[in-house]
Formats: sequence, C-alpha cells, structure tokens
Amino acid sequence: MDLEKLRETAAEVVAREDVKYLIGWKNGSYGYRVAPAFIEDAEGAAELIFSPLCISNLSTYLTLVEKLPLPRGQEPDTRKIALMVKGCDSRAVTQLLVEKGIERDGVVVIGCPCPGMIDYDLLAEKYPETEGLSEVKWTDDGFLVIRDGEETNVTRDELLAEKCRLCRYPNPLISDIMLGEPVETWEPAEDKGVEEVDKKDVNGRWAYWEEQFSNCIRCYSCRNVCPLCYCQDCILDRLNPTWVNRAVNFSENTAFNIARAFHLAGRCIECGECERVCPANIPLGRLNRKMAREVRDKYGFEPGLDPEAEPFQASYKPDDPEDFIL
Repeated sequence: MDLEKLRETAAEVVAREDVKYLIGWKNGSYGYRVAPAFIEDAEGAAELIFSPLCISNLSTYLTLVEKLPLPRGQEPDTRKIALMVKGCDSRAVTQLLVEKGIERDGVVVIGCPCPGMIDYDLLAEKYPETEGLSEVKWTDDGFLVIRDGEETNVTRDELLAEKCRLCRYPNPLISDIMLGEPVETWEPAEDKGVEEVDKKDVNGRWAYWEEQFSNCIRCYSCRNVCPLCYCQDCILDRLNPTWVNRAVNFSENTAFNIARAFHLAGRCIECGECERVCPANIPLGRLNRKMAREVRDKYGFEPGLDPEAEPFQASYKPDDPEDFIL
C-alpha cells in the first residue's frame, strides 16, 4: 500500500467538519510493536501506517470509546468516527450495524485490502525484537523483515498468522473509501486446529478443554478485545442473580468461556483477537471457529457479510436444512 496515499487520504478525512477523529495504526515504541492511533489532524495523519504488523482489530473502539451516558452538562458530539479496516475488521463493523450497535451515518469506513498479517510469536521467535523500531513489509511472495538495518526476505508460509491462513474475506466488505486495489483471494487452509479437537471422542474433547480452561486466569482480555462483546451490562458480571462466580477454577472458567462462545454463535467474525491477546495461550479461536462452522454448515449463515441482514438468532428461513434436528 502507498503510505503517502494513506496519509493524504487520512488528512483529508480528519479535516472534514463532520469527522471527530480517525482510528488507525501507528508504530509502537520499540521492535515490531504497532499501536492504535487516534488521529485528529493532518499532523497526526503523518504517523499512520499499514503493514503486516497491523493485526489488531480496531473496530472494538467504536463501542469501547464512544460509550454513553455522558458526564452531566456535556453535550454529545455527533460527528462521525473514521476507521481503518481490513477484511475481517470490516465484518465486525457490518455485524455491529446489523445489531444496531452503531449507526451507519456515524462512521466513515476506510478499507485496507489485506494480503495477510504476521504472527507476532512466530516472528519474534525467528527474528527477536530489538530496542529500535523494526519493520515488516509485503513482497510478492512473502515478507521483508527489516531490523537493525538488516533486510531479510521471508516466505509467506513461514510467518503468516493462522487467522489469515484461514481467511475467506481479505478485502473489506464494506467501505466508504478504499485504499489501493483489492488483493487476490487465496484458498483457505484446512482448519487443523478445529480438526484436531473434532477427531477426538466426547471424553477426549472434554479432557482437552478441561486442560485449556483450567489455565484461564479470568482476566477478561478476550471479552474486552472482542468487537462483538459490547454489552454495557455483561450478564457474566452480575452478582444478583449470579450466573458465573468470580472464583478462578475449572468449573467457573468453563461456564464463562462456554457462555461467551454461545453468545458469539452466529456473530463471531473470526478475527482471532481473543486468542491473540490471551495471556494463558488458550486456543479460543478453535472454539469460536467451531461454532462459526456449525452455523455456516447447518444454517448457511455467515455474520458480517450483509449490513441489511437479520441477526442470526433473530432470523428464520423456511428452507433451513433440518436433517441435523433429532
């Protein structure tokens, strides 16, 4: 992507009277770090980047930052929020529109066709971070890693993030402004993570998730980063009545994680943020992708594709397949 074009476009957008600010990515403080950027003027737009390191889904800020109610005496700022999105991010924006979590005239969507993002863990394992800023760029057949002034060409398969290997929609599905030409889509890889769990028997699957959920420290990072977990009053936080206790043990951890998975059924857009931020390295993507596959295969429904669609759990089609119903 042409960075100059990106920054020029961003500067034009934030200069509009009807735009409050733009949310994008900028370089972090060291190494491969990339941080969210809230841009309010042309000077800030000069910091924006879009690279294989911009893996985070920024759409969560649409509901995380702009929360009501306002402090007493403060008038609401009704200007639009501009947001840079990849393909998977755009599905989150679309799903928020479907659920009336945001209003279409309240957001300016800047589409960024995505050739695929880097897996930070794989990158840092092979090419450790340095104190100075490092860079990663796309090449025709992979990535160019630049650290300490040294350039290294790396194949795509070596560092590509799992969610990108499985991605079916690398190009934004909704946008007001598109930066660059659409990328050529690729054949999604086989989801070996879900297959690994699926091939186990019932007891084996239970043992697998028992081991995983026992590691959960209930930090709620998965919930906080998820663009579709935006309820102001989360039922899992309620103490009267208490649905899930605060104790960190296998029973309560299981209740929390399964409740989240079912809450996301027909809503999860498979951006992989929950697994990416989990400090306990729980493979939450496998659980959510399994639910997404069941909804897709049994009901022919995928969330985040059509802003005019009905929410999955509030819709009905006479031609729904029924052969799986006992």
